[in-house]
Amino acid sequence: MLFTAKLSDMPVEAESRVIIRFQDCDPLMHLNNSKYFDYFFNAREDQVSKLYGFSFEAMFRELRTSWVVYQHQIAYVRPARISEWVRITSRVIYYNEDTMVTEYFMTNDLRTELKTVLWTTSKHISIASGQRVPHPKEVMDYLGATCVPGLDFPNLHFNDRIHAIKHELAAGTSE
Repeated sequence: MLFTAKLSDMPVEAESRVIIRFQDCDPLMHLNNSKYFDYFFNAREDQVSKLYGFSFEAMFRELRTSWVVYQHQIAYVRPARISEWVRITSRVIYYNEDTMVTEYFMTNDLRTELKTVLWTTSKHISIASGQRVPHPKEVMDYLGATCVPGLDFPNLHFNDRIHAIKHELAAGTSE
């Protein structure tokens, strides 16, 4: 069983609160650019486990499939600083039969300052062949339940999305 949560109980948006660690910072006391990926991916793994009861290991073992990163698009808007508490939000903003785009963003602890936005495009592959394969129904149902509604992804531009997230933060809302 890939998911233990009911589809109707799965939130679209997931959030974690984390502290920026000393060992992950550069001499300017900013989070090293490469470390943002670790923070985002670790947060997402924890979030989907807690909120959806999902395990990447179970997907690998039961379906013999996995998602592999195809592309990243990232904007470093403001630096995350050493020992700073931040919020990491993640959400699926697009999916089709074999692709998923996850949007991540990092803010200050109060969610008033945007620090970073990341889009990660992942392809669903067979472990045996390494080739793309369609998502099974259970995964498609999960993606349908958790994808941000109302986004016209094919016509969505990354920089416009950054502005939209800033607007969400200023208004104190989320999608």
